[in-house]
Amino acid sequence: MLVFYEERLAFLSVPKTGSTAYHSALRDRADIVVTGPPDLKHAPVRRYDRFFQNIFRKMHDAEMEIMAVVREPIDWLGSWYRFRSRPERLNHPHSTHDLSFDDYVQAYMQSPRPEYADVGSQSQFFRTRSNGFGATHVFKYEHQDKILSFLQSRLNMEITLPRENVSPLRDLTLSAETERKFRRKHAAEFACHDAAL
Repeated sequence: MLVFYEERLAFLSVPKTGSTAYHSALRDRADIVVTGPPDLKHAPVRRYDRFFQNIFRKMHDAEMEIMAVVREPIDWLGSWYRFRSRPERLNHPHSTHDLSFDDYVQAYMQSPRPEYADVGSQSQFFRTRSNGFGATHVFKYEHQDKILSFLQSRLNMEITLPRENVSPLRDLTLSAETERKFRRKHAAEFACHDAAL
């Protein structure tokens, strides 16, 4: 999470949407940088609103706009699958090394999910509190030009993104049946992505 106080902007970090590169590029410019632990770095809208936004409201009578990035749901799961297949994850309960992507998506659709497929939900990340505010600016991950243009304009600076946190290449083939089932069962994920800029 990055907060730019003068610009009244909080950049929330949806996991697996390139947030590490933005953190590296903008940490020296931000007023607040949260890099860990993961449940704070990746604080969803509800948690941000309850804790961080509340501080700005009470202490500074300020309301931060919230921006975030959302990834196409199958691509997002593919990123988790690849990330958890790294060699250093071998023999870890999160490892996906010996799974196909189809098996991984099938596991994600289980309830409860196995530990290696329990990665949350992008649509849940954007849930608001009953009296809270939602994200003001939500960009699609594949529209990096729009994200950069928005940030460069809002922060009045040139931004060069480093390439970071790159996962190994893996086959991300899904059977037609698995994809149909996933799209039907997790329609909210696709609606969340479709609504982004």
